[in-house]
Amino acid sequence: MELKNERWSDEEFFAERGKVLSLWPTGQEVNLFEAVDYLRDIPPERKYALEVVKAKKEGRTLVQPRGGVALIEDHITLLRCLQDRGGADLLPTTTDTYTRNLRFQEAQQGIEQSIRTGRSMLNGLPLVNHGLQAVRRISASVQRPIIVLSGTAFPQLVAELGFAGGFTAFLGGGISYTSAYTKDLPFEQGIKNYQYVDRLASFYQEKGIRLHREQPGFLTGTLIPPGIGIAVAVLEMLLAAGQGVKHYSMGLCQSLNLMQDVAALHALEEVGKEYLLRFGHEDVFFTISSHQWMQAFPSDEPRAYAVIILGGVIAALAGATQVITKTTHEAEGIPTKEANAQGAMATRMAISLLRQARLPESHAFLPEKEIIRKEARSILDKTLELGDGDVAQGSVRAIQAGVLDIPWAPNQHVAGKVIPVRDASGAVRYLEHASLPFGPEILDYNREKIRERERRDGQEVDYQAAIFDITEVSKMLDENRLEG
Repeated sequence: MELKNERWSDEEFFAERGKVLSLWPTGQEVNLFEAVDYLRDIPPERKYALEVVKAKKEGRTLVQPRGGVALIEDHITLLRCLQDRGGADLLPTTTDTYTRNLRFQEAQQGIEQSIRTGRSMLNGLPLVNHGLQAVRRISASVQRPIIVLSGTAFPQLVAELGFAGGFTAFLGGGISYTSAYTKDLPFEQGIKNYQYVDRLASFYQEKGIRLHREQPGFLTGTLIPPGIGIAVAVLEMLLAAGQGVKHYSMGLCQSLNLMQDVAALHALEEVGKEYLLRFGHEDVFFTISSHQWMQAFPSDEPRAYAVIILGGVIAALAGATQVITKTTHEAEGIPTKEANAQGAMATRMAISLLRQARLPESHAFLPEKEIIRKEARSILDKTLELGDGDVAQGSVRAIQAGVLDIPWAPNQHVAGKVIPVRDASGAVRYLEHASLPFGPEILDYNREKIRERERRDGQEVDYQAAIFDITEVSKMLDENRLEG
């Protein structure tokens, strides 16, 4: 099929679906019409879309951890711990690396090794291998909605089994995950893979089952200027809307600069609404999610908790509807279920203490939000121009031209020429903007913010400063501790 931002016909969708379901034997267990009946009978408290709508209406921020392990009973134990001890409002199912790369035979070996050793030998749940009834057993074992955290540019079969199994939300996008999780996959294919997921969600929508789709921000573990993050989030939401998705969430990863992070989340909502209206998608309901710090974490618990709590404060002060949490074990590897629950609990406490307070839009805040909006609009408008109004074609051409560039992305099709750096306040700026289509106002604003850091430090902000900024939070206070 030619790539374009148009809803796939039934013939196109079901022809592709036959290929998807043949990837592993459990795919044959999914019957869409039976799944519609099953999802219709799920209790309201396990329907992600309903919980999100209610929270947005009430101005609440929902807490959602990450997590997944190899075996069904252990995964149920993890989810119950996050629900009961962590107080998580929304529950995760992170898939393992083999599943993310369609290496299902190796995932099966991981299951068998996990059974033999008595501990998870995979970094997530291989839900495709476990099959439909196992997924439904997980869904029925908890009282909160479950979202699939796919972490892949190949999400189709996972989405089929996840949705049919009662996991009522799915995270991922064709631009963000192709750039972050693949080396040589063309963006045209990555976008098509997520068009499949969105078309699948819209099939259920047309049968009266509202499922939630979510865009992940950037999980590359590096600094991403918010203008770029917003542009990609809006493009992915427009791609989903093009397939008929009616319930969506856009995310940004935190930089841990409170004012810029809050301003960026406000700008994300405003720009998202603007472009939905421009394309005639007024009926799409969307929310904003905030991902806690995705880069290198401090190795000790006190400093790690400070990062987590600040993440909760940022999400709450911005009025984000969801916050995706981290743990104090991030620097060590896969967290225990107890650490995962504690991260969620700490975040909930920070949000509760704020009592739905919001960051005032001060004289410093408003210019920051406006410059972020202008950055995002500049990228979006040039992308649409390159695609002659088609979001899908424009996205591919913009990436090829470097008009849409992702700093530090591993995918070889990304230009990778944009270099972000922090300013004196810790906000993320452009040391090198490369081919991003920015006008003089945006460039002058960024240059002046970087000069403020140079005046403070008495030295030039250069590429080495950009490298330092990636790991700064994990090392912060180390020198003071050694001197003490």
